[in-house]
Amino acid sequence: MSTATADSVGRGTKPSKASKDHKKPTAAVLKGAIQLGIGYAVGNLSSKPDRDVLMQDFSVVESVFLPSEGSNLTPAHHYPDFRLKTYAPLAFRYFRELFGIKPDDYLYSMCNEPLIELSNPGASSSWFYLTSDDEFIIKTVQHKEAEFLQKLLPGYYMNLNQNPRTLLPKFYGLYCIQCSGVTVRVVVMNNVLPRAMKMHYMYDLKGSSYKRRASRKERVKSSPTFKDLDFQEMHEGLHFDPDTYSALMKTLQRDCRVLESFKIMDYSLLLGIHVSDRKPLSREGRCDSRKGQKVLYSTALESIQGNAKALEPVADDDDTLGGIPAKHKDENLLIFLGIIDILQSYRFIKKVEHSWKALVHDGVRNCTSSSLLCVFMSSAFMCVCVYLTAFFASQDTVSVHRPGFYADRFLNFMGTTVFKKTHPLRGASSRRKKNSFYVVKSASQEFLSPMKDEKKDEKKAQSLDNLDGNFYSSSKQPDVLPRVSFESTGNDEEDIENSEARRASSSTIALDDPLPSLSESQPDSELDVYLRHTDSPREPSWS
Repeated sequence: MSTATADSVGRGTKPSKASKDHKKPTAAVLKGAIQLGIGYAVGNLSSKPDRDVLMQDFSVVESVFLPSEGSNLTPAHHYPDFRLKTYAPLAFRYFRELFGIKPDDYLYSMCNEPLIELSNPGASSSWFYLTSDDEFIIKTVQHKEAEFLQKLLPGYYMNLNQNPRTLLPKFYGLYCIQCSGVTVRVVVMNNVLPRAMKMHYMYDLKGSSYKRRASRKERVKSSPTFKDLDFQEMHEGLHFDPDTYSALMKTLQRDCRVLESFKIMDYSLLLGIHVSDRKPLSREGRCDSRKGQKVLYSTALESIQGNAKALEPVADDDDTLGGIPAKHKDENLLIFLGIIDILQSYRFIKKVEHSWKALVHDGVRNCTSSSLLCVFMSSAFMCVCVYLTAFFASQDTVSVHRPGFYADRFLNFMGTTVFKKTHPLRGASSRRKKNSFYVVKSASQEFLSPMKDEKKDEKKAQSLDNLDGNFYSSSKQPDVLPRVSFESTGNDEEDIENSEARRASSSTIALDDPLPSLSESQPDSELDVYLRHTDSPREPSWS
């Protein structure tokens, strides 16, 4: 008996015992079997009547054997015999219908042309395949991840019904292929980064700092995927207008709370940045097949828009492909993003991983050399120690953490470091203040204009009184300004000081001091009007 290894066949596969006559399937054979199996599963599902999704539908697993020579139920093919398992077919059919994916379009995308293999920048051993029309991603998953996704389906169903506009992965199918002793489980998801748009920068962000830097091997690639520390060094933040920033952060906050309720952690934000000011993409590089099919809420801009209109396909702009406009310094950007790797629950193994990373990276300064020596004396004792450390150390830098803390740290990093809100220009604010100042000024001038006219008349009357030698005794022409009676003291020095004091206070009258002696002929009503006018501290002086 021979055993197929994952390295010889492909990552994300599970070897099983097989006879010596069976050859290990190649990657091309596995891709063909995946396409054939998905095509058969979707076609077979069309014969089943439409109905509401029931609770038991989420746990259904359908299995069928597809021999190479064909059978009464299965077509003949040139691949080795394989078995196909389809998980929750009715539930996933409902999800595809929710996003406006028709069965014929889904089959055309999955089976019309060979799949395109993509590189995997992450730490997982998964394979990634892209459909030729740039719509769907096929990812190989481990047994535990497939099992966790199936248990997640009822809550996932409820969340999508409440809010189909989300940055969470959109799952369209879960399948298992058993071929020549190799088991491959694949999940079909939405494509976050369109191949037709050149991504000048790509990031995998968690909000952590522990080992969150791209490796040397990753950096030498033509399209490297950087991490958190690289982003802080290469970018000072991506700036959005206030409405876009608010919609983006609300969507992230809602999605993180959903993941927290499912006890999910260690997820990432896949971020693609296209610099619009650089050389534009030629028309030849675009996928013409995208024009014939459009999945609802599949673009980044659609996923964060809160004002949802009717559930109708919205055509992408040829120049943006649904990217979110942003700015970095003087560059105009298009942002493509989505939350990935959500099939990690905070189970015991993750608790131990968190404790060990926290102890090694952040907790060394709090540990003595003797305690560290005891930890390394025995592997069993080490596991117990690091498990207990989780309850006493709350370290902030490691990537593996409790779901609640992980969500809060993730949101804080995205809202303060990665995404930033643009503020209005100071000139615009100054113009608004200047305009409001002119409004107040014009209103004040309208109020003071009758007073000024009256003052002019009174000045003429005072001039006539001066000619008659009755400057202080005119009672027939009352002044708006209170007339002050001054008497000579007989002392020249005191008279000079009083004269200088009068000149210094001639422009305004200090209302905080007692009023000087007024002429007996001054009417009280006119004086009250003047005092009410001059007592307002907000009224500017226009003299």
